[in-house]
Amino acid sequence: MAGLTPQTAPTGGLRERKKQRTRDALIRAALELFTEHGYETTTVDEIAEAVDVSQRTFFRYFANKQEVAFAVQDMVEARFLEELRARPAAEPPLTALRRAVMAAWDEIGSALASVIPVDLHMRTFQMIESTPALVAAHLRRSTELEEQIAQLIARREGLDVDADPRPRVLVAAFSGVLRVAGKVWGEGQDCSVEAIRELTESYLDHIGPAIEMDRRADRNPRTCGHEHARDQR
Repeated sequence: MAGLTPQTAPTGGLRERKKQRTRDALIRAALELFTEHGYETTTVDEIAEAVDVSQRTFFRYFANKQEVAFAVQDMVEARFLEELRARPAAEPPLTALRRAVMAAWDEIGSALASVIPVDLHMRTFQMIESTPALVAAHLRRSTELEEQIAQLIARREGLDVDADPRPRVLVAAFSGVLRVAGKVWGEGQDCSVEAIRELTESYLDHIGPAIEMDRRADRNPRTCGHEHARDQR
């Protein structure tokens, strides 16, 4: 999606802070190596050597290279989900999604800066988009995240996500906006968090009226089975 959770904001003693510094150093070293030399050619040994730790230490924090490649993205996604769960129940779904992502970006800037420079986050985004081995994982993760968000929206609205397509349709449109904004940001010159935040907000302005779910609409849309039963009467 992690985030401003204990993984990136330790509140324990010296031992926990030291572990967090090691984890952050591994993330930064890995992403620098991936973006400079390529994901496929970079080895776990090279990442560990860059931080002056053993391969065994690397595997205490990450299962594999792919996990560390997506570590910062996990931060962003986790923070967004936290914000979405905290939105007032009375907010329309798109409003809740919009305010959650804006609030997440407001707080993620400082969290990112404590781990990697924002420009490295941008280069990582570009690296993931151009690495076949990571593109497939990225698509799978995106699909899983969209389903998680759709389930959250459905629960907020009292809908059955398997019977009512609107939560998944809304989330698909919302996620599409985020992907486009991320692509434009990744190809631009301004790598600041403010830039991606402004792009996201601007693009959401364009689709808001078109995709906002009508809370007064029929919450039990007819299915083919229902239509068939009615026709048999």
